Amino acid sequence: MMVPVRCFTCGSVVGEHWEAFESRIEDGEDPGDVLDDLGVKRHCCRRMLVSHTDLVDIVAPYQ
Repeated sequence: MMVPVRCFTCGSVVGEHWEAFESRIEDGEDPGDVLDDLGVKRHCCRRMLVSHTDLVDIVAPYQ
């Protein structure tokens, strides 16, 4: 998983929330409610988690 550690826009740490966010989303919770519970309030930080796509497995064979 190569989720960014910090938000590209404001610089807040968002990487620490990734594992909790991903596991709760897989359990069927609403992404907005999960982000609220985790304390991610800014729109720029929220998009970092919601829009993340893990491409490492796809790109790794081409090193």
